[in-house]
Amino acid sequence: MTEIAAEIGDYLRQKGLTLGTVESATGGLIANLLTNVSGSSDYFKGSVVAYSNEIKIAIVGVKAETITKYGAVSSQVARQMAQGGRRLLDVDICLADTGIAGPTGATAGKPIGLFYLGIAHSGGTYSRKHIFYGSREQNKMEAALTALAWVKEYLLSP
Repeated sequence: MTEIAAEIGDYLRQKGLTLGTVESATGGLIANLLTNVSGSSDYFKGSVVAYSNEIKIAIVGVKAETITKYGAVSSQVARQMAQGGRRLLDVDICLADTGIAGPTGATAGKPIGLFYLGIAHSGGTYSRKHIFYGSREQNKMEAALTALAWVKEYLLSP
C-alpha cells in the first residue's frame, strides 16, 4: 500500500510539487498512507480531517448552501473541499474525499460505499464518483487508494 504513496512522492519531488489532503469519510487514511513513506515531509504539507459539516464549513471553506442543496456526500462538496484545502494548506495539489463508509448512513439515492473524491491543482478542480462494496474498513481503504491512484494519474499526465 505504501508503494503507490512512494511512487507519488517520487513524482512530486521530480516536479517540485506539494500535496495536501482534506478528508472526511477516510478519516485521515490518505494522509497516513502518504506519511508512511520516509521523507514525505519533502512534499506532503498536511491534512485536515473535516469529518463534520461544521468543520467543512468553518475551517475548509465549503459553503453551507452547498451542503444544504446537495448534501455533504456530493461532487460539489468534494470539489469545494479540495479547493478550500488547496488554499488553506498552501499546496499545489489537494485531494479530498466525502462518502458513506457504512455499514449505516445510506439515504435515498446515496448507498453505502458511495464516495466522491475531489482534486484541486493549477489546472482546475474536479470530482469523481465511486461506489465500493466492502466493509467500512475496506471502503475507506479503497477510497484512499483510489484517491492516490488519481493523483498519480494526474502527475503522469502530460
